Amino acid sequence: MSNPQQLRYSKEHEWLSAAEDGVSTVGITAHAAEALGDVVYVQLPEAGETVAAGEPCGELESTKSVSDLYAPVTGEITEINQDVVDDPSLVNSAPYEGGWLFKVKTEGEPEGLLSADEYASFTAGN
Repeated sequence: MSNPQQLRYSKEHEWLSAAEDGVSTVGITAHAAEALGDVVYVQLPEAGETVAAGEPCGELESTKSVSDLYAPVTGEITEINQDVVDDPSLVNSAPYEGGWLFKVKTEGEPEGLLSADEYASFTAGN
């Protein structure tokens, strides 16, 4: 699965949509979902909680391991995807659509994120 060009990517394998009214959507990449294996549990930050770029803000548990979920930007959580909490397999089956994780009202412009092509180069050796 190729990385959607309109998204930005973190080196921790999260993706971020362009902000609409200051709110961006966050998920994990197909690369990360494949590396994790079948996701069986998702712990997300709560709406109203503040997250900091590069800091853990949740967990994804798969049949292989438990991995931290990192915030790609600093901001306030405005919404979580209850569908993915109820059915964690969406992270694997639709990482860029129904498997999104949360929405965040960003503070300022995101920094240090990669373009789709830069992320593809970053993950090419992995």
